[in-house]
Amino acid sequence: MFKKILIANRGEIALRVIRTCKEMGIKTVAVYSTADAESLHVKFADEAVCIGPPASSESYLKMSNIIAAAEITNADAIHPGYGFLSENAKFSKICEEHNIKFIGASPEMIERMGDKASAKSTMKKAGVPCVPGSEGILKSFEQTEILATEMGYPVMLKATAGGGGKGMRAVWKAENLKTAWDSARQEARAAFGNDAMYLEKLIEEPRHIEIQIVGDSRGKACHLSERDCSIQRRHQKLTEETPSPFMTDELRTEMGLAAVRAAEYIKYEGAGTIEFLVDKHRNFYFMEMNTRIQVEHPITEQVIDFDLIREQIMVAAGIPISGKNYTPKLHSIECRINAEDPYNDFRPSPGKITTLHAPGGHGVRLDTHVYSGYTIPPNYDSLIAKLITTAQTREEAINKMKRALDEFVIEGIKTTIPFHRQLMDHPDYLAGNYTTKFMESFKMEAPVEE
Repeated sequence: MFKKILIANRGEIALRVIRTCKEMGIKTVAVYSTADAESLHVKFADEAVCIGPPASSESYLKMSNIIAAAEITNADAIHPGYGFLSENAKFSKICEEHNIKFIGASPEMIERMGDKASAKSTMKKAGVPCVPGSEGILKSFEQTEILATEMGYPVMLKATAGGGGKGMRAVWKAENLKTAWDSARQEARAAFGNDAMYLEKLIEEPRHIEIQIVGDSRGKACHLSERDCSIQRRHQKLTEETPSPFMTDELRTEMGLAAVRAAEYIKYEGAGTIEFLVDKHRNFYFMEMNTRIQVEHPITEQVIDFDLIREQIMVAAGIPISGKNYTPKLHSIECRINAEDPYNDFRPSPGKITTLHAPGGHGVRLDTHVYSGYTIPPNYDSLIAKLITTAQTREEAINKMKRALDEFVIEGIKTTIPFHRQLMDHPDYLAGNYTTKFMESFKMEAPVEE
C-alpha cells in the first residue's frame, strides 16, 4: 500500500480524497495555488506545497510543478481527482516515468478512450450498442452531407476532442448543415486546437445515464449500478440521482452487463464510468467513457455503502476487486451547489462567504471545502458544495433534499440553492419525467423579497 499520496487537485474533491487517505493510514500532500492558500484541503493535508499563481495553467495544470512537489515530499502516488490533469495521458505517462503511481487510467487507456471516434470504434468491437454515425473522423463536408442524408435528420455534429458541449451542433434540416459544420469546427479549433469532427444520429428525448464501473489489474471488472445525470445546463450537470426513475430492472441488468463487457474488453484498471444516451423507447447507446472519478460519485457510495476513492486506491495498489455487481437498495440525490446567480442566467458569483450554516440530520451528506469567512476565487470552476440526501424511496429523498436546502444558508455570494429548491417542486421532476432538454423550458420564479 502507498505510504504518501499527493492530491493533484483542489476544493471539495481534494478534501474528499484526503479524508479516505487518513482513514487508510496514508499520509497526504496537498498542492495549491496562491489563490487557494486558505482552502480546507490545504489545512487538512499532512503537508502542503504551493505550486504557482492563481491561473490553472501556471499551477494545477503545470505538470512540472506537481511532479516536483511529489518528489520533494517523497509521495509515491498521485491522485488527480476530476478535471485538471485527471484524463491527461501525458501526465499519466510522466508519473510512470518518475516511478510515481498515477491513481487513474494508464496513458494508453486515456488516449484510447479520450478520443471519441476511437472510443466508439473500440466499443463497437466490444459489442456495446453505439449511436449510428460516421466511422471515424469526417474527411470532408461532402462526406458529411452524404452520411447525414443516409442516416436521416436530425443529426449531431461533434468535435472528436470535445468536452463541455464545445464543438457540438444539432442539425434538423439539410439546409442548415453547412453553417453548423463551419461553426462547430471553428469552435472546436479555438477550444481544443483540433477541428476534427464526427457525425451521429441525434437521439430524441434522450436521458443521460451512466454506469459506474471498477476494473482491476487482472482484467476483471464490476459495475456499481447507474446514475441519471439528465438535468443539465449547457451540457453541465446540475443534479444527479440513483437509481434512475426511468430505469427498469431489465434495462439496468442489460446496461450494467454492457458496461462490464466494455471495461473488460479494454482491460480497464481503476474507477470509471461508461456513459450512455437512452432514448424514449429505452434503447441505450454508448456515448463516451470517463477514465476518472466523477463529481457525482457520492450518490453511488450512499446507495451501496461503498467508498469509491478507497477502491480506486486499492486497485492502484494492485489489490483485486470483489467482482460483485451492485444494485441500489436506497435512493440518493445530489444537488451541485455552485457560486452562481440562478436569477441572472447563472452568472458566476465569486467573493467572500460571510455566513454559512450547513444542513445536517439523518441521510444528509455535504461535501464542501468552503466555510464562513472563506473567499471563493474567480479563477476556477464555480462548484463549491455537493449536497446529497439518501432515503428508502425517491419521494423521501426529495422531501429530505427540500428540507436540507431550506436549512442551507450561504450569505455574501449568490448560489444555486434557490434553483435546486424550485427544481424539487417542479411537477415533471417529481414525476421523474425529464430528459437532457429539461432546462430549455425551465424558468426560475422571481426571488422572494425579504
